Amino acid sequence: MVDRNNSCSRPNEQVCISVNRIFDSARDKDCLEDLKVQFTDAAQDVIDHATAVRTKCVDVISTSITVEDIPFNCGFYHVTVRYYFGVKLEVCVCNGRSVEVEGIAAYDKKIILFGSEKDVAVFKSDPANNDFCANPDALCCHTECSLPTVVVEVAHPISLDTKLVEKCRPFGHCCMSCDCIPESLRARFNGCFREGVGTLAVYVSLGVFSVIRMERQVQLMIPAASLILPERDSTPAVNGSDPCSIFEKMSFPCDSFMPVSDPNNMNCCNNGCGNGCDKK
Repeated sequence: MVDRNNSCSRPNEQVCISVNRIFDSARDKDCLEDLKVQFTDAAQDVIDHATAVRTKCVDVISTSITVEDIPFNCGFYHVTVRYYFGVKLEVCVCNGRSVEVEGIAAYDKKIILFGSEKDVAVFKSDPANNDFCANPDALCCHTECSLPTVVVEVAHPISLDTKLVEKCRPFGHCCMSCDCIPESLRARFNGCFREGVGTLAVYVSLGVFSVIRMERQVQLMIPAASLILPERDSTPAVNGSDPCSIFEKMSFPCDSFMPVSDPNNMNCCNNGCGNGCDKK
């Protein structure tokens, strides 16, 4: 409950704020079929001796986003999003042993969004160099591009299929060679990526849910409610307090002991389930 008698409150007023306004957005459910997985030399050696392979988990480890304006179509932009997937595989080798290896796959998604136009130069001050007689070597210009900003939200990919194929066969989809893997992503894997080595290749099919939106910074006038300070004190726990008394106040986690028979009633967010590589 807001205390209207709070001495720090102010009457309602109109205020101007600077926010990112969403001009256009899209949500997609994409099935990415037969993406080639690139491996380091050590992982490729394991793949070449594989009798079977399955995908344990997949994560989006990075993206590369490119925005280009469309000629003769003012306000619309062509957006290319390259997803980089980190793929963890379980490989069956001789004598019934299994070995885990990691690789990387990529996919280019293209979309056209409306982002309006803004033909101005924007400069920002630098609080770290606020002296009147600043050192010329320390000066820097904080300029903003006239292109809009693209934000990509993507859920953990779902592994749909995994195939082990001989490299001599033309198969699948590959939009990235080993030479095109960014240096920042190469450091995540042990070994070196080399093109044209090995005899077997792995292709994965993924299900991806994503939301892509296009934003620009704008100034808006909005009504503001009373401004108040927090009412709760950050009082620390008393030293020597009984930990069991705190535990007694916790509710019993009934849901953790009662499996749900109806999949529509499952709440994965609360139970911590998911397909990400960081989930155990």
